[in-house]
Amino acid sequence: MKNVIKIGFLALSFGIFAVACGGAKTETNTDSTATAASSAIDSAAKASTNAVDSVAAAAKATVDSAAKTVDSAAAHH
Repeated sequence: MKNVIKIGFLALSFGIFAVACGGAKTETNTDSTATAASSAIDSAAKASTNAVDSVAAAAKATVDSAAKTVDSAAAHH
């Protein structure tokens, strides 16, 4: 009688384990909040990169024109 109870308990615990694990079922859900946040972050990063690039280009042009002025002044002396 004890062996029947042990086997029944083992079968029950294996059944509960199989149900709790989902039976190797795979679910592929996407997180819409994470997707929206990611796209917002990407667009903000692109906008800031464009702003930084335009400021860097303007600064480089200013430095280059100042360097040309200094070079031409040094060449005259």
